Amino acid sequence: MSAVGTTPRPLAANYLRSLVVPRPRGAVDLPRRRVEQHGVRVDPFRLAAWSRLCGYPLRSRLPLPYPHLLGFTAQVQLLVSEPFPFRLLGLVHVAQEFTQHRPLPVEAELEVSVRAVAMAPHRRGAVVDLVTEVRAAGDGAPAWRGVSRYLAPGARLPGAVPPAEADPPAPGPGAAVGRWRVGASTGRRYAEVSGDVNPIHLAAPAARLLGFRRALAHGLWTASRSLAVLDGRLPDAVRADVRFKAPLLLPATVEHRHERVPEREGGGWRTAVRSRDGARTHLLTRVTPL
Repeated sequence: MSAVGTTPRPLAANYLRSLVVPRPRGAVDLPRRRVEQHGVRVDPFRLAAWSRLCGYPLRSRLPLPYPHLLGFTAQVQLLVSEPFPFRLLGLVHVAQEFTQHRPLPVEAELEVSVRAVAMAPHRRGAVVDLVTEVRAAGDGAPAWRGVSRYLAPGARLPGAVPPAEADPPAPGPGAAVGRWRVGASTGRRYAEVSGDVNPIHLAAPAARLLGFRRALAHGLWTASRSLAVLDGRLPDAVRADVRFKAPLLLPATVEHRHERVPEREGGGWRTAVRSRDGARTHLLTRVTPL
C-alpha cells in the first residue's frame, strides 16, 4: 500500500467533484493508497464549538468521537479520488467504530492516516470500510482508530452477499431515559463545527432529491451526543461500536436510553436513540472497556 502525504481539498469542493468524476463499472480492486497528514493541530475554537453542540465539557484531551473529524476530509478525498464504483453523494453511513487506546491531548501535534480496508456486496447495494488512525507525532502506535462503514444503495459488486452482522443489544426496560429536542438547524450547526457540508443535512430541498421529506441530522452528531451522556464514566482505553439504524429527520424529539452492561457480559455501556414514541430506533451503541 502506497502512502501519499496531502492537504485534502475542502469538503465542499470534493462534494462537487463527486458529481463530475466518472465512476468505473464492473469489478474494481480495493484502492491501495493511504492518505497521510502530518503536523495536524486541533483548532481549540472549533473543538469548543463542537463540544457545546454535542454536549461535552471542555477538557485537556479530545472527546472519544472527535478524532474522526480530523480524518474525515481525507476520507472524502479518498472516496472521490479513487476508483470506487459509487458516488459520494448518496452514500449512507451505516456503522462506525471508535477505538481509543489512550487519550489524545488537545495541544498535541498529530499524524492522521486514512485507507480503505474492505469493499463488499451488501443486500442493499455495496459497502466500503475506511480506517482512520491518529497518533501523537513521534509515537509508534496509533492512540485512536476509527472504522467507518458506508453503504452505496443500489451499487453492485461481484460476489456473494456476506451475512449481516448482528446489532448491539438495545438497552433494557430499566435503562435511564432522557429526551432531546433536536432543532431544525442542527444539521447546519453541525456542518459549521465539523466541516461536513453534505447538502442532505443542510436543507429540505436537497434532502428531498434523495428521497427524504426533511433534512437529516448527521449520524456523527447523534453518536457523539449519545456518547457524551457517558462522559466521565468511560475508561481511557475503550471501544464504541455504533450502528446507524434509521435517519433522524429534523426537527425531532427523541428518546435516549443508556444502561451499564454487567461485568459477566464484558462490562461497559449500551445506548440507544429512538423516536419519541419508541417505534423507530435511530442509533444503537455498545461501549466496551479494552
